Amino acid sequence: MLWPTDENDPEGKRRHSAFVQALADLGWTDGRNVRTDVRGYGDDSNRIRALAHELVALQPDIILTGGTPATAAVQRETRTIPIVFVNVGDPVASGIVARLNPPGGNTTGFAINEASLGGKWLELLAEIAPGLKRAAIMFNPDTSPASLYMPSLETAARSLNVEAITAPVHDDVEIETAIIALGREPGGGLVVMPDTFMAAHQAAIIISAAARNSMPAVYFQSEFARNGGLLSYGPDMADTYRRAATYVDRILRGEKPSDLPVQFPTRFELVINMKTAKALGLTVSRDMQLIADEVLE
Repeated sequence: MLWPTDENDPEGKRRHSAFVQALADLGWTDGRNVRTDVRGYGDDSNRIRALAHELVALQPDIILTGGTPATAAVQRETRTIPIVFVNVGDPVASGIVARLNPPGGNTTGFAINEASLGGKWLELLAEIAPGLKRAAIMFNPDTSPASLYMPSLETAARSLNVEAITAPVHDDVEIETAIIALGREPGGGLVVMPDTFMAAHQAAIIISAAARNSMPAVYFQSEFARNGGLLSYGPDMADTYRRAATYVDRILRGEKPSDLPVQFPTRFELVINMKTAKALGLTVSRDMQLIADEVLE
C-alpha cells in the first residue's frame, strides 16, 4: 500500500483499519493468508517515486495506492503488477486509465470525481457564512483535478452573487499569502479543493492560517473538520477503502484489473465543527445541523 499519510496520522489509521477489516470479512487475514506492506509519504511528495520503486521491488500480488501522484508513480515502475487505486480525482484525464469501463491495462479502482461537488461546496459555505462575497478556490495546479469542479462552482457563484477567485498554490508560503490577502476585507471565504497536497498541509498550514485570519472555509474531506476546519463535505473515504478491498479480493481470486470498471463514490458526509463556527462568530442553523452526518461540539 502506498498512500499520502504517515503511520501516526489518525485519518490514515482509520482508512487502513477500514480496508483491513473489509479484507478480513472477505476471507483475507493479515498475517495468516495475506501480508500487507504499507508505505506512507506524508507531506514529502519527493519520496513517492522511491517508495513506489521499493514496493514494486517486493513483487507483491497487488499494490493499493492512495491519490493520483502515488498511482502514477507506481505505474511508472510496473505495467504488470495489478494496481487498485483510491482517491484519484479524474483517472482518465490524468492518464491513469484509458477509459472507465473497461479500464484496460493493470490499473483500476475508485475515483472521487463528482463534478457537482464544486457548486455544493460553495453553497454550503454561503449557507454557514451568509455574508460571503468572495471565495478563493485554493488548489495546487500540479496535483489537483480542480478544472473538473470549476463549471459547477462557477454556476453556483453566479447564482449566489459571490466572486470566485482562483488561488493556485505550490507551497506553505503561497497558502499563507493567499489566505492573508483574502482576509484583508470582510466577506471572504475559502474553498479548499481535492488534492493530496492540500490534504498533507491541512492542519499545520491551511486550518491554522484560516483561523488566524478569521476565514470561513469549506473542505473536501472530513478530517479537515475533525482537525479544526469549519466544515467539510465529500466522499466517505473510509467507505471507499472498504470498497477497494472488494477489488483486491476479486483480483486475488483470479480476476483481471483490466476487466473491473472504475467506480465512483456512493456515500458522502457533511461534518461541521461547531467550536470553529463559534470562534468565527457564525450561527449554524438547526436545519444545517440536522442534515450533517457529524456535528463536532
